[in-house]
Amino acid sequence: MRIGFFDSGIGGITVLHQALKLLPNEDYLFYADTKNVPYGEKTKEEVKQYIFQAVQFIAEQQVKAVVIACNTATSVAIEELRERYDFPILGIEPAVKPAVQKWEIHRKKVLVLATNLTLKEEKFNNLVKRLDHRDIVDSLALPGLVTFAEQHEFNDELVKSYLEQELSRFDPSQYGTVVLGCTHFPYFTNVIKEIFPEGTDFISGSIGTANNLKRILDCDHLLESGSGDIAFYNSGIRVEDTATLERYRQLLRMLDGL
Repeated sequence: MRIGFFDSGIGGITVLHQALKLLPNEDYLFYADTKNVPYGEKTKEEVKQYIFQAVQFIAEQQVKAVVIACNTATSVAIEELRERYDFPILGIEPAVKPAVQKWEIHRKKVLVLATNLTLKEEKFNNLVKRLDHRDIVDSLALPGLVTFAEQHEFNDELVKSYLEQELSRFDPSQYGTVVLGCTHFPYFTNVIKEIFPEGTDFISGSIGTANNLKRILDCDHLLESGSGDIAFYNSGIRVEDTATLERYRQLLRMLDGL
C-alpha cells in the first residue's frame, strides 16, 4: 500500500523529499490540488472543503497513511480529518518549538515565515503562546513565494527583490532563527539566506514530519518494502504526461541540492 501525501500544490514535494530520504523503499501517492492553489489567501471554509474532498479521494486509493504536507491545511483541518479516518493522518506545523529552543544558542529572535491563513489560525497562535515565554517570535506572511513556486519561477533576482520588499520593516540582524512555515518556502532557502546574516539558522517542519511518519509506521507494523514509486495526481487526475512528470522529478532533484 502507498503512503498518501497531500498539498495545495507543489509545496508538499519538499516534505515528500524528506520521506523519500528516510523511507526510500516505500511507495507513494502525491496529490497536489493544483485546481484550487493557493490556499493561504482563501477562507477557512473554502480550504476545508478542498481538503476533505482531496483526502477522501486519497483514502479511496487504499493508502496506509496520509501526510497533510501543508501547514495551512494542517492548521484548519487536521483534527477533523483524524476523526473521519481510521488510518494514521500526520500533519505539519511551523517549527516554532525547535526555533525557540535555539534562543539559548543565538540569544536572538525568531522569525516565522508562512501564509496568511496559517498565521491567523488559532492552532498557530496557541503554539506561539505556549512556547514564546520571552516574546521573541515575530511572523510575516509571504504569499508571493507560493505564487512563485506554483509558477515554477525560481529566478533568484525576482525572488530576492520580492523578499527585500516584504522584509523591509524587519532588521535581519535581530534574528538567529528563521522558520520556513510553508512547505513551498524551502525551494527558496538559498535566496532567503542571502537576506540574513551568516550564522542564521533556517528550519522547517519537514524533517520532523518524516521522522514521525517512520515512527508511526514502524509502531503500527506498516513498514513495507516497495520500490520508491510515486503516483502523482493533480486535483484527482492521475498525471500521465511525460512533461508534467518530469517537472515533478525536477523539483525533487532541485531539493537534493538545498
